[in-house]
Amino acid sequence: MKKNLLLSFIFISPYLLLSQNNLGQINGNFETNLQSYTDDPSIDAIAADEVILNNAYLNILYTKGDFTGGLRYESYLNALQDYDSRYQGNGIPYRFARYTSDGLDVTVGNYYEQFGSGLVLRSYEDKGLGIDNSLDGVRLKYVPINGLYVTGLIGKSRTYFEYSKGIIRGADAEFNINEALKLKGETSYILGGSFVSRFQKDNNPAFNLPENVASMSARLNIMHGGFNYYGEYAYKINDPVGSFSFDENNYSTGKAIVNNLTYSQKGLGITIESHFVDHMEFRSERAKQKEFIINYIPTLSKNHAYTLLALYPCATQPEGEAGFNTNIFYKIPKNTLFGGKYGTKLNLNFARTNSIDGGNSYLNDSSSHTSNPFKSISIKDETLYFSDFNLEINKKINKKVNLNLVLAKQKYNKDVLEGKTIGEYGIVSSTIAVADVSYKIKKGHTIRLELQELLSKDDATATNHADGDWHMVLAEYTISPNWFFAIQDMYNYGNYDEEKQLHYVNTSIGFMKGANRFEIGYGKKRAGIFCVGGVCKEVPSSNGFSLNISSNF
Repeated sequence: MKKNLLLSFIFISPYLLLSQNNLGQINGNFETNLQSYTDDPSIDAIAADEVILNNAYLNILYTKGDFTGGLRYESYLNALQDYDSRYQGNGIPYRFARYTSDGLDVTVGNYYEQFGSGLVLRSYEDKGLGIDNSLDGVRLKYVPINGLYVTGLIGKSRTYFEYSKGIIRGADAEFNINEALKLKGETSYILGGSFVSRFQKDNNPAFNLPENVASMSARLNIMHGGFNYYGEYAYKINDPVGSFSFDENNYSTGKAIVNNLTYSQKGLGITIESHFVDHMEFRSERAKQKEFIINYIPTLSKNHAYTLLALYPCATQPEGEAGFNTNIFYKIPKNTLFGGKYGTKLNLNFARTNSIDGGNSYLNDSSSHTSNPFKSISIKDETLYFSDFNLEINKKINKKVNLNLVLAKQKYNKDVLEGKTIGEYGIVSSTIAVADVSYKIKKGHTIRLELQELLSKDDATATNHADGDWHMVLAEYTISPNWFFAIQDMYNYGNYDEEKQLHYVNTSIGFMKGANRFEIGYGKKRAGIFCVGGVCKEVPSSNGFSLNISSNF
C-alpha cells in the first residue's frame, strides 16, 4: 500500500504543478460517511468495537487538452457495518492516465467499461452496494472508419484493495450502418459484438478446470420514428466453479437473451422487456463469491423510490431465470375531464420473473441440458420468483399542491431471492399503497408528507412467517436552497412476534451551501435487503447517529 501511495504521488505531482501555471484544470469531490453503532437487542443491532465507523473518498481529476489523469483515495477506518469488512485501511486503489491522439483513445491504470447491456462485461462502481470492480490494465478505443467503434482491453478486476488472480481480456466492436454509409433514412441500424475471456491457472489437483473461459455476445439496435428495439444474445463457455463446492462442479455452458422494445411520442411511452438467463454468472476468479462478478444481468423490475414498495426487492438470478416487464406512461392532456388544468400523469407497470423451463443448467449438473427460452416466460408452469403490478398517478392540484399516489400488488419468493431453504418462507404476497403530498407554503418553503401501508400475506405452506404488515409516515420540510428537516417512522405492527412489533424512527437535518452538503441523522434501521438494478446486498440492523459530508471543487 505504501508503494501505491508513493507511485500515485509521483503520478499526480506534475498535474498539481501544471495547474498552478494555468496549464490545465483540476476538479474533484470529497465524501465522508460516519456512523455510530450501539447495542439494541430489540432489533438485534450490535455495537461496533470502535463505536464510530467511517467510509471516506476523495476523487481528483486533472484535464489538459486531450490528456486526463486522476486518482481516488479511499479510507475505511473501519468500514461501515453494511460494507464487507475486507474494505479496511487507507489507500489509492484507483488511478489512471488517459489521452487521445488521431482517433486513438488510450487508458492505462484503472478504468470502468461495459460491453453492450453488460451480459459479458460490466465494470462499474456503486458505493451504495459496496461494489467497485474496476479493471487495472490497458484499454484502447479506436474509430478506424466513420461508424465503426472498436474497444480492446486487458486487466485484472479490483476486489477491495487487491486484484483477482484471473486476467480479463476483451474486445468490442459497434457498427453504425447509417453513419458509415451516410444514410439519411428514418430507420437507423447499429450492430455490435463482444468477446471477453478470463485466464486463470488450474492449480486444482482433483479436477480438470478450464484455464481460459470465454464469453461472447451479439447485439442489434433498430430505431424507427418513435420505435426503438434492442436485442442481445450472449454465450459463455463452461466455467465449472461457481456458487457451490468443488464436488458439485457443472460443466454446462451459459446463455442469455435480452429483448427491449420501446415506443414514445408526446404524452405516451411504452416499454416491453424480456430476458432469459441460464448459467451466466461470470467471475474474474473461480471459486469466489459475488464480489468477483464482472458481468451484469439487467433487471426487469421497476426501481421503486418509496420505502415500502422496495421492502421486498427483486434480485436477479444469473444462474437461471426468465421474465418480462411492461411499462406504460401516459399523460392525460390539460383541460380535459381527468387531466384538469395541469394534466395528469399515469404510469402502469407489470413485471414478472420465474424459473426457466426444465430447470437451470447449473442445478441440473448436465453438460447436455438445454432449457427452452421460449417456454420459460410462463405464468403457470414455472416457479414464480417475483411479480409486481403497480399503478402510479401524479397530479398537480394547483400551484401549491402536488399529489402522487401508488397502488401495487407484489409477490416475492423469499426462499429463492434471499437464498433461504425452500419451503422456509415461500412466496410473500403484499399489497402496498402510497400517498405523497407536497405543499408549497411560500417561496422556498415546502412541506412534504408520505403515508405508506403494506399488507402482507404469508405462504400457507411455509414453515416460518415473514415480517407481516408495515406502516410508514414521513414528514419533510425544505427551506430552499439551504436547509431540509425530515422525520420518518416505520412501524412493523403486523409482525407475528409481538416483541418485534417495533417502531423504526429516523430523523435527519441537512444543510447545503455552494458546493458543500452536510447531513446529520439519528435512528434505527431494520435489517433487510438493499438492491439497485437487480444487484443486492444484505444490510444489518443498526441504531445510532450518522454524519454525511460531501463537497465538490
